Amino acid sequence: VQLQASGGGLVQPGGSLRLSCTASGLIFSINAMAWYRQAPGKQRELVAAITSAGNTNYADSVKGRFTISRGNAKNTVYLQMNSLKPEDTAVYYCNADIWSEAGRNNYWGQGTQVTVSS
Repeated sequence: VQLQASGGGLVQPGGSLRLSCTASGLIFSINAMAWYRQAPGKQRELVAAITSAGNTNYADSVKGRFTISRGNAKNTVYLQMNSLKPEDTAVYYCNADIWSEAGRNNYWGQGTQVTVSS
């Protein structure tokens, strides 16, 4: 099982980016999927999460600006980021709770850099 993230980049304050993360492999089902981020010198923190039923939760710092969603095939998770601020600069990681031939495990994507700067 692998998680492949994409969509990061450099954006000006107030701009938008959309991150994507796709799970691949012999997957039986995917439970929750989430995005975390880690800024330099800081601990990794949860940004947003979504369950298989579509329930979501967000860090207070991104509520009203970020939206997490899952694709129709349920193996892809998106993070739409609007009104970006310099403090959103971080490496963003996707995470998923997956049932596969290896049992139930938690997986991480490789990380994608988001830089918000003028």
